[in-house]
Amino acid sequence: MNKFSQLLKPRVIFLISCFLVIMASSCTSEIDLFSVAPVIELSEKSNNIEMLMGETINFSATKMNDAEYTEKWSLEGNVTSSTATYDFIPEKSGTYTVTYESSNNAGVFRNEYTIVVNALIRPITEESNLYVTTLLDYLPAPGQRINSSIGTLEGAKTLEGKKGMVTLGAWGGTVSYTFDHTVINTEDAADIMMYGNAFSGFAEPGVVWVMQDENANGIADDTWYEIKGSADALEGTIKNYSVTYSRPNEASDVVTWIDSEGESGVISTKFYPEFITEDSYTITGTLLTDNNIDMSNPSWIKSNAFEYGYADNTPGGDKLDISDAVDNEGNTVNLTGIDFVKVQTGILANMGWLGELSTEVTGIADLNMLNN
Repeated sequence: MNKFSQLLKPRVIFLISCFLVIMASSCTSEIDLFSVAPVIELSEKSNNIEMLMGETINFSATKMNDAEYTEKWSLEGNVTSSTATYDFIPEKSGTYTVTYESSNNAGVFRNEYTIVVNALIRPITEESNLYVTTLLDYLPAPGQRINSSIGTLEGAKTLEGKKGMVTLGAWGGTVSYTFDHTVINTEDAADIMMYGNAFSGFAEPGVVWVMQDENANGIADDTWYEIKGSADALEGTIKNYSVTYSRPNEASDVVTWIDSEGESGVISTKFYPEFITEDSYTITGTLLTDNNIDMSNPSWIKSNAFEYGYADNTPGGDKLDISDAVDNEGNTVNLTGIDFVKVQTGILANMGWLGELSTEVTGIADLNMLNN
């Protein structure tokens, strides 16, 4: 071995050693970063949060050590963000679960938030009206007073801001309105007054539906909930019932109908709603039992009131409790208040010379204002 080789060998060994040390250090550093469990600080300290519709929560997660990890935010189990931030903007009121998770080989950091989003309440002001103020929709069923003054859109508008009168026609006919404020669901008390023209021994019960503006957009595009009444448990009451009414031909004086149970019949009048352009239309809702109707004496037909829970049911008006609202499965729903109300003729009955049973509404009021 010459002198030059002798001098070069130690340097080569030194350089190789340095390279191996650097590589080992680099690898060790990289391995260490993923072998250290993430330590996270979250912007929201409380796991139980309450907010109003229209508000936003800006969540963020801050790394508190040198660990490397993946992270995600989830809403009701569905991943909504894979970064350190997430903006929670609820679409409607209710209770939500938001979860943050960061993880690597060394461990997992996880935190779960329960968020209660309260509906936006439109307060009562000096200008507020105790009655419904705006007609949303009027879809009557055929009936003997349809197309007359109380069986038209103009008739339905007579209830805006005051008492008036509208007829809904045979089973399924509906009318809906909005209040200019939120009717609060007061504890252990009735909240809505439904005025009709019932009298002793003759009721024409209407099913009442309510809606809260859960998405706070001022439009009746949320969920209608039925006010549960005493006929709910009676034989003959049918949920998700529907009837299709057909326009009479020129030679006919009756409107024919067929229902979801396979039954058919006629409405003893040719008064098919003039503003409905289709030759037939279908209405869906709750059919109430007709066992309250007594036709044993044809000259004195009786339609007795149900115990509670309906419009046009008892003389002087019917007080309803928002707490009796149920979903389509019959489960009680917890509404802080309601912004919209709908009434629907509840019984399909031909009462001879009296004609069809048809619910009439003469006023809808906020009992909280009526009692003050």
